[in-house]
Amino acid sequence: MPKTIAASDLPAMLRPGQTIFVQGAVGEPLVLGQALAEAGDASRGVHYLSCLVPGINRTDFSAFHESASMTAFFVQAELRDSFAAGKVRFLPLHYSGICSYMKNHSAVDLLLMQVAPPDENGMCSLGLSVDFVPLMLDKAKVVVAEVNANMPSPPGSPKIPYERLDYVVPSDRALPEMPTGDLPPVIETIGQKVAQLIHDGDCIQIGIGKVPAAILTCLKDRKNLGLHGGMVTDEVAELVDVGALDCSLKSIDKDILICGAAMGTQRVFDWAAGREDVIFRGADYTHNVPVVAQIDNFVSINSTLEVDLTGQANSETLDGRQISGTGGLVDFVRGARMANNGRSILALSATAARGKISRIVPTLTAGSAISCPRADIDYVVTEFGAARLKDKSVDERAEALIAIAAPEFHDELQRAWALQRDRMRGIIGSSGS
Repeated sequence: MPKTIAASDLPAMLRPGQTIFVQGAVGEPLVLGQALAEAGDASRGVHYLSCLVPGINRTDFSAFHESASMTAFFVQAELRDSFAAGKVRFLPLHYSGICSYMKNHSAVDLLLMQVAPPDENGMCSLGLSVDFVPLMLDKAKVVVAEVNANMPSPPGSPKIPYERLDYVVPSDRALPEMPTGDLPPVIETIGQKVAQLIHDGDCIQIGIGKVPAAILTCLKDRKNLGLHGGMVTDEVAELVDVGALDCSLKSIDKDILICGAAMGTQRVFDWAAGREDVIFRGADYTHNVPVVAQIDNFVSINSTLEVDLTGQANSETLDGRQISGTGGLVDFVRGARMANNGRSILALSATAARGKISRIVPTLTAGSAISCPRADIDYVVTEFGAARLKDKSVDERAEALIAIAAPEFHDELQRAWALQRDRMRGIIGSSGS
């Protein structure tokens, strides 16, 4: 049986040279992290490994000590100073690639996770976030779990034996919330444009944030929608409650909503806790391209930062600076392309900086990440319309993308494309002569 300890006992287990895996999403063991933060010297020479989710997970483990370091798959705001200082080892991987990385990883010295209290059979639910725990559990020499009285035990979440844990730290803290907030008019318009591409019976995948929330809000009149993706949100719960989403027409996992985590507010946490038709799976299933490819009418819906005139999308850098990560975007885009009648949609506002900068650009600037290659892209949607790029020539793509850019940038983009097209054809050199 595991030994019950106080969170303040955890730092004494750390040694220089250790590698520690920390669960992410709403499963992040915040009480354990706080204990390590308060005992900074304990992290001397320690390396942390975690897939922290932007907007939910805000802990910079590499900041616990000047010699601590971390492997991460996103560079959200809380990690940027440490990334700039060389303390964060950023791996630019798709979620499917993160799964492979975890599977092939050598043993970790400690695994820090969060579970619900054990049930009458001595089983602990992973609750509202599976994360990469199933892939890492057998690689851990020591497992320390925060047993949170406020973490529910959904019927469809994986369970592990209580005795599989080595140490447990009781807690009753609230789960981290991520409310959507008010939706600006331009975001609402984008939601309406994207919703026009979603039909009755489609199985959708969608992320979290204002753009996804706006899209989901516009789907309440649909019928027999399904969902397979990384997360379930407040807006997804509302679609189920109004009868728009029931997963009844899914070609696999029929009548079942597949997700990796619940993210949003207490409303979706409470909702998911009692749903037998909501099944939580690890990223090795939710982001498995061959699995997604089996889902007829699968529609991947994600947001991006900018798209160039050939269809390359950047979702993770700003002026060359890493501000996020690739995430599961391309896994779902590629699964959608392979699925029967599958589609993928990238949504973005047409401008930034209060209308001064076009987010439909001639070319991605030097140092920008190509998060979604032009060979994979399908629909691009702004508040000015939708452009389908799949099976289109480079000229046809440029024309379609310019049409959904802000009107004040049309002439500039057309001139830029004329030059770029001539360079592509070898008519002029890179200098323009």
